[in-house]
Amino acid sequence: MGIESLSAEAAVPDLPVLSALLADAVESGASIGFLPPLAPGEADAYWRTVVAALRQDTRVLLVARDAAGAVVGSAQLELAVRPNARHRAEVAKVMVHTQARRQGIGRALLRAVEAEARRRGRTTLVLDTRRGDHAERLYAGVGWTLAGVIPKYARSADGRVDPSAFYYKLLEGTSHDSG
Repeated sequence: MGIESLSAEAAVPDLPVLSALLADAVESGASIGFLPPLAPGEADAYWRTVVAALRQDTRVLLVARDAAGAVVGSAQLELAVRPNARHRAEVAKVMVHTQARRQGIGRALLRAVEAEARRRGRTTLVLDTRRGDHAERLYAGVGWTLAGVIPKYARSADGRVDPSAFYYKLLEGTSHDSG
């Protein structure tokens, strides 16, 4: 398994597989901003916005590939662009295909996201997930800290409005550390 950062141009050929990955994550109940069933074209439209953000250098897209080169996971780093926030980034859409889970891919993606953040001088990372999801164990297991929980934050497929857990990680060893 290998992880690579994709440019906008490199991402375009993988858009169908990325759309399938997103659909798999949504259908399996992942809390990543979408509700099942995805409307026709919804995943494709989403990935086109990601490609646009890659072109603007406001987002980083990492993909995990299996030994055969197939995309089995992805994660994104949304780079804050305001002058007072250029030390921050949000980790988003960490997805591993249901057939590839429990193999350390999510952990590897998070490590790669953190390395990319460091490379870009980002020292404060944040993310959120539905409270109680298995993803919380993953985040805590790689050193993320729970900042708090907001009740009734995100709607689930069954119509409930679930709490969301917000996590952060402060990265050391970058040139922008202060305070």
